[in-house]
Amino acid sequence: MKKLTLLLIVICFWSCNNDDNKTETVTVAVPQTMSKVEFRTSVVIEAPKPIFNVGKIYAYQNYIFINEKFKGVHVIDNSNPSAPQTIAFISVPGNEDISIKDDHLYADSAVDLVVFDISEITNIQEVERMQDVFSVYDYQIPNEAEYSDFSNMNFNTDIIVGWDLVQMEREIMLTTDNSTVETFFGGTGTGGSLARFQIVEDYLYTVGINEMTVFDITNLSQPNLVHTDYAGWNIETMFHADGYLYLGGTNGMFIHSIENPATPEYISQFSHWEGCDPVVVDGDYAYLTLRGGNECGQELSVLEVIDVSDKLYPTLVAQHVLDNPYGLGFKANNLFVCDGSSGLKIFDKTNPLELQILDTFTEVQATDIIPLNDRLLVISENALYQYEYDTENTITLVSTFILN
Repeated sequence: MKKLTLLLIVICFWSCNNDDNKTETVTVAVPQTMSKVEFRTSVVIEAPKPIFNVGKIYAYQNYIFINEKFKGVHVIDNSNPSAPQTIAFISVPGNEDISIKDDHLYADSAVDLVVFDISEITNIQEVERMQDVFSVYDYQIPNEAEYSDFSNMNFNTDIIVGWDLVQMEREIMLTTDNSTVETFFGGTGTGGSLARFQIVEDYLYTVGINEMTVFDITNLSQPNLVHTDYAGWNIETMFHADGYLYLGGTNGMFIHSIENPATPEYISQFSHWEGCDPVVVDGDYAYLTLRGGNECGQELSVLEVIDVSDKLYPTLVAQHVLDNPYGLGFKANNLFVCDGSSGLKIFDKTNPLELQILDTFTEVQATDIIPLNDRLLVISENALYQYEYDTENTITLVSTFILN
């Protein structure tokens, strides 16, 4: 995930000898904006459509929800896993995450939280919008941009909906050394390991960049914002296990206790080098993938096993080199790791200190996974795969649903 650093373009003018100065061309991203008033009236329920920018995956009852990055949520009827059918698209501009409890779907929409009643899946209704509850959202700064110019942006009244890339000349000065200056019947659904939303009983927990926001959802259709606090640095994912929230950030894993559910308490941090890192936890061990390269940081990609039996002192106990890891999940003694272009890898974690590779599905370019009671959901950039577990605990492909 791109770091959301607000960089203002600065053109430096020097009054010293012109022989020491030169110019260079830089690529600057200038935001396209929409007023918040217009933005908040743009939620609509639409007919099914292809998914071209696949985001996160969520399972609830007989339905699968797939996020179209920053655009909304596709609803898939999975009553027949051999032949899933897309039945609707919920257009929610600025959406990245969802969570569901008792037929109420909670979705972020840039700075807002939107609640939908999905009790009639063919007649989805928006029932609430909480405005400006998230102080930061993903501005989606283009990778090509060297700088971003927010000088004409009014963050109080506008939302960023796109970017223009422009070329600008800037003047630089050379120094003397030539350097430069410059479950299916339950009430709550299941998300993948890349999720930033978690529902635990009557509370919805959300994280973004460095902030955790807590909502009391006792009244499902009218959430109450009860707490906002610092969560850690550059948080990307969140996982709940046994009364603790484990937050994956680019520089570490942060542990928070929810003994008092309304006000999570920071417990400790496990630090690592910079990398993109979802985390899942089973008992005394956390399993964390670090994806190096690109915008994530270091080149090395690994699967780390962390002993979290003592929450104050999480300790690295094993490390396995991977190629291009994304999400992961587990069922019983099987650990499933989405290793990008290298496929879906299955490890035996009977002994967490000595993981054993059991199988690799190289034909699947997996990015996230949800292990359910009776089958496995795997998402890639262009397909949804469903597998079933057999009596010998191996998995068999049930269907491949092409998304675009």
